Amino acid sequence: MNEPHVPLPARPAATVMLVRDAPGGLNIFLMRRHSAMEFAPGVIVFPGGGVDDRDRNADIAWAGPPPDWWAQRFGIETDLAIALVCSAARETFEESGVLFAGPADQDGTGPDSIVGDASVYRESRHALADRTLSFADFLRREKLVLRSDLLRPWANWVTPEAERTRRYDTYFFVAALPEGQRADGENTESDLSGWALPQDAIADFEAGRNVLLPPTWTQLDSLAGRSVAEVLAVERQIVPIQPLLEKRGDNWVFEFFDSDRYHRAREAGGSMKWPL
Repeated sequence: MNEPHVPLPARPAATVMLVRDAPGGLNIFLMRRHSAMEFAPGVIVFPGGGVDDRDRNADIAWAGPPPDWWAQRFGIETDLAIALVCSAARETFEESGVLFAGPADQDGTGPDSIVGDASVYRESRHALADRTLSFADFLRREKLVLRSDLLRPWANWVTPEAERTRRYDTYFFVAALPEGQRADGENTESDLSGWALPQDAIADFEAGRNVLLPPTWTQLDSLAGRSVAEVLAVERQIVPIQPLLEKRGDNWVFEFFDSDRYHRAREAGGSMKWPL
């Protein structure tokens, strides 16, 4: 007799959609997960990852909306809000080289108090990635403050309970690329990165040229046709979304609020089975 399936716990995670205005419209920074990755190889993603234990209750220098503002917007406890914002900034820096921080001795949160060239912290970036340095210690050592005002809350997706490998409770942020900084995608988890129009990434999925999981496809769809200013001005109602993952024949199929459109796009691009 088969044992009933007990869902894995969903680990808190943060992911950041980096955007910039460009000819043709808003561009978004995308990465393709390396084919050797154990989880979701070859999938197009945004910078992000799981919350590190050291992101929790971190004594972190902070400028911008306080933790309780983030907690209220996401509908979570304040300690988790701190961890998620810290994780969002840390993971973005580790995976793309973009740093949401500014000099601690600057007064205010204007453009002059944002790091203009994050490449000078390359060694620290590597130390953060291999977990020999915490984000709070990095900011303290370099006399920087986290700029939470550069981020905006956007969405919350939870991995389906049927997933047997690993599950995440992922909070999506959106942020404009700070002036003077560049996103490079130099990390061990991706083999390709670059800027694209959201609608082009969606078109590539429909043509079978890339792989988009439902959360990524949905966020790209929500950004298509907007400008950076329009995106940053949006006040989103953050509601947790947890798709169903159902077995149909030999394949697993996602079901969520816009799954009909998603599956039409997936089928147009050819068969895509799950798990990957």
